[in-house]
Amino acid sequence: MSHESIAFGTMPDGRDVHLHLLRNAHGLEAGISELGACLVSMRVPDGHGARPDVCLGYDGVAGYLDNPHCMGAILGRNANRIAGARFDLGGTTHRLAANDGENNLHSGPHLYSHRLWQASRTTEDSVTLNLHSRPGDQGFPGAVDVNVTYTLTEDDTLRVDYDAMPDDTTIVNLTCHAYWNLNGHASGSALGHTLQVEADSYTPTDEHHIPTGEVAPVEGTPFDLRQARPIEEGVRALDGYDVNYVLHNDEHLERACTLTGDVTGISMDVLTDSPGLQVYSAGALEARGKDGAHYGPGYGIALETQFFPDFIHHKNFPQAVYAAGHAFRFTTAFRFRTQA
Repeated sequence: MSHESIAFGTMPDGRDVHLHLLRNAHGLEAGISELGACLVSMRVPDGHGARPDVCLGYDGVAGYLDNPHCMGAILGRNANRIAGARFDLGGTTHRLAANDGENNLHSGPHLYSHRLWQASRTTEDSVTLNLHSRPGDQGFPGAVDVNVTYTLTEDDTLRVDYDAMPDDTTIVNLTCHAYWNLNGHASGSALGHTLQVEADSYTPTDEHHIPTGEVAPVEGTPFDLRQARPIEEGVRALDGYDVNYVLHNDEHLERACTLTGDVTGISMDVLTDSPGLQVYSAGALEARGKDGAHYGPGYGIALETQFFPDFIHHKNFPQAVYAAGHAFRFTTAFRFRTQA
């Protein structure tokens, strides 16, 4: 194992930004930026002697200061949507910015993805990044100290551990918004990948991607991914995936899905103890990424572990509300393997 910290650029106020490179003995390398705690790159040996970078991203700080698609970013305090950009908690109505029509998306526009995190701890195989979210930040009550630890293991797994401690009752719902293309970030469409999801139900939404409150079976619908199938099949039927799947892991770290590249033979298992998984086929993606690569719709697949969208308005959904001194602690792991 090795850990190298290199210059990645500077913030507009002159603060330095570093990129942390974690490497294992099998040739895997993860690049994590202090800006946004973003996963910038993930190199994985394929079955053909190459080592493609399978994570979409930007070359430096300038791209991540813009980053309208939140590529690779840690999102909070609340990932995904809150209907009406408002919620009631503790007898008080809290108002957020309406940055997605009348709703709030990813707690924007003052996103965690655009802030400089501090590297509070480093080891040969990990980096812990810290962010203090002040009281009232983004419209949420209370302050939260957020720690995210990336660890690259010798069993070819990139582990992301979340630990967020509030000082008052508030919402905490964090995710990693990486876009994956297991053929390589610059290889074009990822819709030929196959995806299998360990879920027999999902949360239907309205036309604004707000859940109706129902938990519906996937059987007989294009959302049924219990058996691996090409993503493009569902995209044709649905005009793209942007759906939350209901997981049944009882808060144990279990496999939620498996994504497989159709060219490289690289497969990635996503393991989590979170209750939900958002599958997004990047229908709105349009960006110029690393090495000048063009990223268009469907060029990456986001697999976001989470509490359900708009859970705060649906008491039948698991609730990501934490009292003072009660930490949000969850883990997501990306486990790679290659078929020769």
